[in-house]
Amino acid sequence: MPKRAVHTQKPEVILDQHAPAPLYKQLYERLRAAILAGQLEAGARLPSTRGLASELGISRNTTALAYELLLLEGYLESRVGDGTRVAHLHAQRLSQTRETARERDAAHRMEGNERPPLLARRNQLLVKSFSQTSLGADQPDAETGIFRVGQPDVSHFPYETWARLMAKHARQSLQGFSLYQPPQGYLPLREAIAAHVGITRGVHCSPEQIIITAGSQGALDLVARVLLDPGEPAWVENPGYVGAHGTLLAAGAQVIPVSVDQDGLIVEVGRQRSLHARLAVVTPSHQFPTAVPMSLERRLALLEWSRDARAWIIEDDYDSEYRFSGRPLESLQGLDDAGRVIYIGSFSKVLFPSLRLGYLIVPPALLEGFITARSFIDVHPPLLEQMALAEFIAAGHYARHLRKMRLLYLERRDALVAALRQELGNMLHVVTPEAGIHLVAWLPAEISAPAVTQLAVANGLHISPISQFSLRPLQRDGLLFGFAGATADELRAGVRTLAQALRPLCV
Repeated sequence: MPKRAVHTQKPEVILDQHAPAPLYKQLYERLRAAILAGQLEAGARLPSTRGLASELGISRNTTALAYELLLLEGYLESRVGDGTRVAHLHAQRLSQTRETARERDAAHRMEGNERPPLLARRNQLLVKSFSQTSLGADQPDAETGIFRVGQPDVSHFPYETWARLMAKHARQSLQGFSLYQPPQGYLPLREAIAAHVGITRGVHCSPEQIIITAGSQGALDLVARVLLDPGEPAWVENPGYVGAHGTLLAAGAQVIPVSVDQDGLIVEVGRQRSLHARLAVVTPSHQFPTAVPMSLERRLALLEWSRDARAWIIEDDYDSEYRFSGRPLESLQGLDDAGRVIYIGSFSKVLFPSLRLGYLIVPPALLEGFITARSFIDVHPPLLEQMALAEFIAAGHYARHLRKMRLLYLERRDALVAALRQELGNMLHVVTPEAGIHLVAWLPAEISAPAVTQLAVANGLHISPISQFSLRPLQRDGLLFGFAGATADELRAGVRTLAQALRPLCV
């Protein structure tokens, strides 16, 4: 349907009756822009509301409302017997502002200065580092990409139980907690977390040491804000978690990549590259992305380094709950006798990612600093979800759901391992993970991981190369296969599709 456009002279006003914005708003914006640009000069008389309405073919109420807004904001002035004119004071200010801007631009040109950047240098570096290597770029949709890493199966979550707890606390509890709450978060949830990690992870803490955060990423951000000054060195695992790397860059840290082998972070390499680093971010229970656990020898060496250098260890206990054989490895925090470890946990993989609840366990010496910083960021997370989660844990729903999902993921892991070895055993060295929801398949040196990834993407599969998570070249590349978000049959079918796609590379 053609648009109906109506015009006035000097400046031209074009209104579109089919645009989302109402006509009065369009007229207000056109006149305001003309005044700001100097097209309507100070003192210029405007048509009467009736005359302009007739000229534009719109109602007088429309023009009257537009004029009223301009009068209220000081763009126009109106006197009895003198009509409506462009305000003199505003025009003078605009003229001065335009003149000042021209003089400033001329001075910058004479001095050879460029305009100030839109973004801070730290943010520019962050955008440059990750805009071209986004984990989701050129990949199948998150809901359909088979083998997607870090995607749990949320279809088995007990949503009815969760909804009942949310509704219960919305009715019975929320009113009593509707004002601002302590920055550390809901006390019953912190008590439930302290009891849970004390039993399952060997963590030594009191509820007073726990700070509820917006997932593990929120916890990492808070750590970087509190502990790092710009330019200070910080160790990261290489290859390692992109979220940790990005958080440190955003804080202006000097990121020090430290190699990982079959025993986890190589502490001696870290010592050689930056002996007096401020902190180290590690995933000792289930290293991301290689899925190896850090050996006891390396754990003790890392703790020794932190004591000698008076550095901090940030223990991201990634996927530690999903261990398929034996008891989960004891946390680094549980081995620490010097108060140098800060423990990070999250509920995203066990419950559902959009919950966005995680937690920090902070040594007592740092607690005041963390709580103060938290108060100036977001005060505290939304409370209703914390209330529901506290009861979800205390009533045993969390432990039951975890047991169910651990058995389900074990079945899927075994199905994927068997299918990969049957279909692609001549190309891939498949490592069976003892924990987590993804596995690693190493490639021979002559086969390019990016080439394999491109073929997989073309066939609707979501496979990531390990090199995508590395800041330094790797001696050997491999592929990551997530197995939590698809059924055993879907995983087998995906492997068959991949094997067919990779046939030309096997020749």
